[in-house]
Amino acid sequence: QVQLVESGGGWVQAGGSLRLSCAASGRTFSPYAMGWFRQAPGKEREFVAATRWSGGFTYYADSVKARFTISRDNAKNTVYLQMNSLKPEDTAVYYCASRKSIMYSSSYYYPNNYDYWGQGTQVTVSS
Repeated sequence: QVQLVESGGGWVQAGGSLRLSCAASGRTFSPYAMGWFRQAPGKEREFVAATRWSGGFTYYADSVKARFTISRDNAKNTVYLQMNSLKPEDTAVYYCASRKSIMYSSSYYYPNNYDYWGQGTQVTVSS
């Protein structure tokens, strides 16, 4: 079994920055990909960013391109989400997810394609 634990959320003013971390544990942790999703109250969970665990490929939602950066530290089994120029519409619970097996590039964007999820961390951006 794989456990994912997010941290780094909090409250920030518009224009500020936060860095989220997702630490993974479990004897079987050897993902194909890791992703970040978010869910605002009353809305569906939406894709934010993803990366192939072996490196070389990253994917972003249009709404966060040029503001957010996903990165990973394979030695620490940790994936990060650096969020800059935050906007009030970025307010949501942010979830980390992992995918065990290979998937097409077009599949990274859909939460149903991920196998394990963290408990989420709240990000609140005030105007």
